[in-house]
Amino acid sequence: MSDYILQMKNISKSFPGVKALDGVSLNVKPGTVHALMGENGAGKSTLMKCLFGIYSKDSGEVIFEGQPVEIKNTHDALMRGIAMVQQEQQPILDRSIAENIFCGRFPTKNIGPLKIIDHGKMYADTEALLKEVNMNFNPKMKLSELSVSNMQSVEIAKAVSVKAKVVIMDEPTSSLTENEVEGLFDIINKLRANGVSIIYISHKMEEILKISDEVTIMRDGTYVGTWPSSELTTDLIIKRMVGRELTNRFPPRENIPSDVCLEVRDFTSINPKSFKDINFDLRKGEILGIGGLVGAQRTELMEAIFGVRHIVSGTVKYKNEVIKIKRPRDAIKKGIALLTEDRRATGIFGVLSISDNVGVASLDKYIDMGFVLNNKKLEELVNENIRKMSIKTPSTKTQIQSLSGGNQQKVIIGRWLANNPDILILDEPTRGIDVGAKYEIYTIIADLAKQGKSIIMISSEMPELLGMSDRVMVMCEGRVTGILEGAEATQENVMNLATKYM
Repeated sequence: MSDYILQMKNISKSFPGVKALDGVSLNVKPGTVHALMGENGAGKSTLMKCLFGIYSKDSGEVIFEGQPVEIKNTHDALMRGIAMVQQEQQPILDRSIAENIFCGRFPTKNIGPLKIIDHGKMYADTEALLKEVNMNFNPKMKLSELSVSNMQSVEIAKAVSVKAKVVIMDEPTSSLTENEVEGLFDIINKLRANGVSIIYISHKMEEILKISDEVTIMRDGTYVGTWPSSELTTDLIIKRMVGRELTNRFPPRENIPSDVCLEVRDFTSINPKSFKDINFDLRKGEILGIGGLVGAQRTELMEAIFGVRHIVSGTVKYKNEVIKIKRPRDAIKKGIALLTEDRRATGIFGVLSISDNVGVASLDKYIDMGFVLNNKKLEELVNENIRKMSIKTPSTKTQIQSLSGGNQQKVIIGRWLANNPDILILDEPTRGIDVGAKYEIYTIIADLAKQGKSIIMISSEMPELLGMSDRVMVMCEGRVTGILEGAEATQENVMNLATKYM
């Protein structure tokens, strides 16, 4: 009898121009949480997609419950007892919770010669499953009525419903609050106690050390090693992930904030449940951090400044001139750029090339004779961005969706820098990317501030917020509850203001 419920031996997988996996192995014990770590592009998600039947491996062997298996597709994986809660969820928002859980395998009953869906059983089974993951929702509720974290719990309930013996969780806490993370950990502990094995992918060191039994580290598509989590520290994990010491999490900053360049006064959303009476200033060459809990309306405020959302009152003064921004084009013309929170949904054009993604915001500058695109100049711009941003890619023509998260983020930053903006609004600029790529993006931000660019950075990661900001503006339930400078910007002060309901 094997000590492992799952073994992946010498798995290799190539895509055009890149070898994503090169002889990777993974051994998972029953009833344990096994963390899988590595920088973006290390191959973690690719390995799991090979296990779950999304990709076909090129070579190697998968042994499940002591038997060699060939997993043909995701349905095959589910039927064997392997489930995956993916980072990019694909819920059917207009259908019920029950229909989402049982999609493709509805319980049926016979009425005469007909076989029909047994809705009664489906709803009863869903209710029982939801209780297992600490959710007391009506199974008939539409999925669109749930928060992102609750949708994730539905995905976990789906995994439980197939009696999964191995559940893969890919960045399960990337959009959760601290309380929601604790709720997820309660579910994971319950599954572990019931003998279910969890493969847990995350970039959050503290989480990994708290929840996992063992940690496997990958680097550049290869296997580095596996260790009990009790033997690891954050510094050790980072060193083994990046292959070098990373002594500082944040680069030295040499920016000197000067005159006020942006003034926002009495800004109030058209949505009464959103932000209200917002006042703040932004200085030239400053990194202004925006802190707050999920639901504080930070993103909504920045989208309104950029012209994505409407306001009922308020003014924006830019370089001592009151400006009207009714749509993003107005903001772009004034030299304001917005890097959105969800790069996959609202940032990248996944099926287009890196070249197309970089050039899309500045095509006007590369039009000759009023209608001919100067491809040569555009290609020079793209190559310059790849060099300056250290973007890892086989070619400028590579589809952006095949890049790692960190490299996708650099491409989007490059897109906006091609417009030479004065103000960059960065919404969660390092969400879902690893510590090495984070440092590179922090360096880009610090360099831009040194050049005199003004940065507004929304971040839910406290070390990032405190480590990168000159000042921190904190919001709670759509109001500014305080602005902290220098030594005032501590974790305690930020959290006090973030929970200061007005």
